[in-house]
Amino acid sequence: MEFVKVDPITSMKNAFSVEGYNVVITGGNRGLGRGMAQAFAECGANVAILCRNEESGKKAASELAELGVTAFAVKCDVGNFDDILAAKEAVAEKFDHIDVLINNAGIDGKKTVFNDERMEEFKRVMNVNLDGVAGMIQVFGQWMMDERRGGSIINISSIGGQAIGDPRAHPMPSYNASKAALDHLTRHLCIVMGDYGIRVNVIAPGPTHSDLDAGLPPSITQFIDETMPMHRFGEPIEIGALAVFLSSPAASQITGVVANHDGGTMVVGLTF
Repeated sequence: MEFVKVDPITSMKNAFSVEGYNVVITGGNRGLGRGMAQAFAECGANVAILCRNEESGKKAASELAELGVTAFAVKCDVGNFDDILAAKEAVAEKFDHIDVLINNAGIDGKKTVFNDERMEEFKRVMNVNLDGVAGMIQVFGQWMMDERRGGSIINISSIGGQAIGDPRAHPMPSYNASKAALDHLTRHLCIVMGDYGIRVNVIAPGPTHSDLDAGLPPSITQFIDETMPMHRFGEPIEIGALAVFLSSPAASQITGVVANHDGGTMVVGLTF
């Protein structure tokens, strides 16, 4: 097979531009996904939002379209492989190719291994956070490989895939395991898909404002305010800024990387 090699930049002119790119974002209707969708649209990229809540997805897409880009929503539960197949066909009706795939959709888990009856929560979290990403890459990633245009895949993990807080106070074994596995799957895929000029990276957010804020225990907020180097939560649009960079020509030699976006949390260590 002839390898697809992406040319390096030769100047800084348009090095960070993703204008005209076609981007697919799972869970792009809210939270971190919505911030990334906003970032790409503001930079002139077209955005397809895949999400379970069709009404919310259409509302987000309508707001993005006001920026002068193509934006639309497709109902898809990434934990259901048939949904992924149907979503690909729906996206292909609007996009003749995709340049960027962002696997953002994910769910949390709070049960310990010992009180999770028949491991149902564990299996459900792994099905969405890991199996769902693998399914998206099998279907949409294969499309990207077939087109032989190169491109960027970004998997949204978490610093919780690298370090554990106090599991007695905040048990998240399924979540931690799924994110750690996702980091390693990314390293595997960056080798395989690099032959097609496709870069595969991870963004691992730390404390970032999202729909989960209301459920955070006081110990986490205190840690952020007092101990975390940047002393604040991140914002979804900031995750979007990193995603845009990793998808741009300026990042054409970056692959297989787990990029922490955590305000320095991992430097001081998870203590909550």
